[in-house]
This record gives sequence, C-alpha cells and structure tokens, in this order.
Amino acid sequence: MSLDSRDEAKYRAELADGHLERARKAMSRADFADTMSEAQLSIENAAKAVISCFQIPSWSHDPSEELRDIVKDNRSRILNLLGPDFPQILEELAYDAHTVAPEHGRVTYGDVERRVPPWQLYSEQDARKVLEKAERACAAVRRFIDSWYGS
Repeated sequence: MSLDSRDEAKYRAELADGHLERARKAMSRADFADTMSEAQLSIENAAKAVISCFQIPSWSHDPSEELRDIVKDNRSRILNLLGPDFPQILEELAYDAHTVAPEHGRVTYGDVERRVPPWQLYSEQDARKVLEKAERACAAVRRFIDSWYGS
C-alpha cells in the first residue's frame, strides 16, 4: 500500500478528533483514566497527522522525535506558510506527545510495581491537563493540514 500523504494526514486528524471527543465524554462522566487514554491517543494521532504530510509515521506511541526532525528540516516552509508562531506550536505538540506517551501503558495496565489499577491513578486535575493538551493538538493539526494542503 502506498501512502497518499493528504489522505493519511486527514485520517490521522480524524482519529485525533475522534479520540478528543471520546476524552471529553469520559471527562463528563468523571472517568479520568479513560480521559487520559483517549487524550493521549488524540495527541499521538495529531502529531502523526503532521508527520504523515512528509513521511510514513512510525508505530511508536511517542512520535515526538519524528515531529521535531520534520519541523527542523522544513522550518522555512512552515514559517512561510503558517507564520512565525507555528514552529513553536509544533514543538509544543512534540513535547506533549512525548510527555503523555508513557500514559499509553499506564492507562491499560496501571502502575504494575505499586499494584494500582488505572482507574485509581488519575485525578480530575491530571485528566483536565491532558485534555487541554489534546484540545490544543487537534486545533494545531487542523490549522496545519488546512494550510499545508490549501483546504
């Protein structure tokens, strides 16, 4: 299967938006572990949506280095198309993807060493912080894709 970067980017953005919506619903029912899980997947897919405009994303739950390399290699194109703030927005997305990547395993298995299940690991504040990151990630990726491909 060959990669159509536009289709892949739009698909990844759709995944990011879908996981964001699921995170919002989980938060509304005070399910903080599910909020964390869905928000992490939203951020991961938002980062991979940008990456897929340039290359096939890896299977890693932490695509931050791939995204940082793309920003570095394409900085002038990104600046010209999206303005001076956007490389920093993508750097923040890479940072967020990196910081939430470990939650992928924790929301599934909990804290195995301490024998704490996922639903006991997270507070409302934890979930709200990651949900806000997912909101920013989805907004950034939509802006990027719309500009990159000219809507």
